[in-house]
Amino acid sequence: MLYIIAVMNTNKSLDRLGRKIDTIKQQLLALGPMHPGSVSRQYQVCGNPACRCMDKTRPKRHGPYCKLAYVHRGKPVCRFVRADCVRAVKERLAVYKIFRSLIDQWIEISIAQGVVEFFSPVADKARRPTGG
Repeated sequence: MLYIIAVMNTNKSLDRLGRKIDTIKQQLLALGPMHPGSVSRQYQVCGNPACRCMDKTRPKRHGPYCKLAYVHRGKPVCRFVRADCVRAVKERLAVYKIFRSLIDQWIEISIAQGVVEFFSPVADKARRPTGG
């Protein structure tokens, strides 16, 4: 009798975890364009000795310029972003953060499913051969 209750609880847990994963999948499908990385403001020195950025007493660098930095396939990438595109790029960065958060949640739930399926006492009994 206790075994049946334990199996029912295990099945309820697996159903609940499966529903959570389905919700995450739907949220992932609703996401729009995304981009990894971060945007920072940069000031540059051009190197021209006659320029204001090379003044010995009061240098004034050129900028600010917005720079997008990210890693793709293990390689760091840096690109300057046009001023009129900064807002759109930041929106894509925000969507990417949501994407990563949802994926992390999915992984955590999948691990919990594995614990219930493979490491619970009920799962151990279900895998044991019966007979003699």
